[in-house]
Amino acid sequence: MRIIGGTLGGRILHPPKGLPVRPTTDFAKTALFNILSSRLDFEETSVLDLCCGTGSISFECASREAKKITAVDLHGNCAKFVNDTAKAMKMPNLLAFKADIFKFIEKETNTYDFIFADPPYEAEWITQISEAVFKQNILSPNGILIVEHGAKTDLSPSKNFVEKRKYGNVNFSIFKHHEQ
Repeated sequence: MRIIGGTLGGRILHPPKGLPVRPTTDFAKTALFNILSSRLDFEETSVLDLCCGTGSISFECASREAKKITAVDLHGNCAKFVNDTAKAMKMPNLLAFKADIFKFIEKETNTYDFIFADPPYEAEWITQISEAVFKQNILSPNGILIVEHGAKTDLSPSKNFVEKRKYGNVNFSIFKHHEQ
């Protein structure tokens, strides 16, 4: 796994074998961060990375000096890898938690400028992610929610959906608060 941009661009991270993950490709990450760089000032951005896996998106945000990054994954080994790597790389602004993302969202009181979710592509509950985020009101008023998913998933009927971008086999559905 490689960090593609920011102060740590080019750095290689070595997640342990056996993690139940499917990391976002470099091609898709590059496209994602091109989208985000025109919409966010990372130094002023708080990030929530749901289903963080290896923390690929979290580390990209940290490399771009995001203000605060919270990573959440159901698998303890994923959260441990992210925390251990963040500590080794001296990233005190990045903290990972082992938790069910819906239980985490339900109890969360902070708001985030950028929320990214990368659930298993076959998960039947993908559509519930945006619903939970907006119900709990954890996306800041000008924030952006991006859900990564496979080609078979259509999130366009979901409330607050803005657009979908496709990069190879990776799809990003983008959500924002509707303007008043």
